Amino acid sequence: MNPGDPILHAFEKQYRIRHPLSGNQYKYTSSPPHSSSFEVFISYAYQDRALRDELAKHLSNLRKQNIIRDWYNGDISPGTERKAQILSHLNTARIILLLISADYLASDFCYSVEMQQAIARHHGDQARVIPIILRPTDWEDAPFADLQVLPTNGIPVSKWSDKDDAFHNVVRGIRKAILDLNGPKTSIP
Repeated sequence: MNPGDPILHAFEKQYRIRHPLSGNQYKYTSSPPHSSSFEVFISYAYQDRALRDELAKHLSNLRKQNIIRDWYNGDISPGTERKAQILSHLNTARIILLLISADYLASDFCYSVEMQQAIARHHGDQARVIPIILRPTDWEDAPFADLQVLPTNGIPVSKWSDKDDAFHNVVRGIRKAILDLNGPKTSIP
């Protein structure tokens, strides 16, 4: 096939690849360009930092595709007011991930400040709250108990035989939520 071939050109456009001879450049994705990415706030207990870090690795593809911009309290700049930074990001995020564990539910700040504000924004249709069950704990009748949780069926990440499978399931759920928030006409890779 030569670079001017209309079939090759259609293939390049459909799969967003760059043909080395034609000079045509396409973004390597099958999705339309995103004018703005979703700000994602990650609420977690300090004791769950390792699992939060693992989730961040699994979110890297969404981040690199400019679909999301994730933020957590570890991103606070030195010398800034901690609570003000957290509340600022919590109040502007379109998606709020609650990383649920016994430590999370025991934390006064996570439970009484971050989760309560997240749920209020969710009920006001200002944000989508997605609870992610990290470790087994009693979350019956918690403020988020009526929301669909991740991973599928509410099986805690720590109980999966392969945590990569659990986080893959979580990221697929987040993609689905983004599709829902974007409306029916938008596709995400």
